[in-house]
Amino acid sequence: MFNYVWPIALVVLSNVVYQICAKSIPDGVNPFAALTVTYTVGVVFSAVMYFISNRHGNLIQEYRKLNWAPFAFGVILVGLEVGWIYAYKAGWQVSTASIMQSAFLAVALIFVGWILYHETLTWNKLVGVAICLLGLVFINYDVK
Repeated sequence: MFNYVWPIALVVLSNVVYQICAKSIPDGVNPFAALTVTYTVGVVFSAVMYFISNRHGNLIQEYRKLNWAPFAFGVILVGLEVGWIYAYKAGWQVSTASIMQSAFLAVALIFVGWILYHETLTWNKLVGVAICLLGLVFINYDVK
């Protein structure tokens, strides 16, 4: 059970700290400049963790096994990071922005799973999509 739960717990904890960090980037700093520091730290941390988790590993041999995905992932991550930084600079609240993004992402990924990975598209999932979208209406409805 632990092996099933800990990765999701790590994602949730990391995402909470991620949102705090994204919202805490100073207004006067160009987000791309901030990301050069972010990814430099990420490179160093990843290399250290690679060698801790694989003491006799050869990083160059690992690189030879790569396909297109890590390269695209790098570009997409920059878009993700910059999008969050600009969203917070535009005035989005942490509580609302994350829920909006997560709900739309969940809806999109149901269809990505169905189209690209042939996952089953059930009525339960479609009802879930409708509930997510309805939830967004309630979250964003401003009662004054």
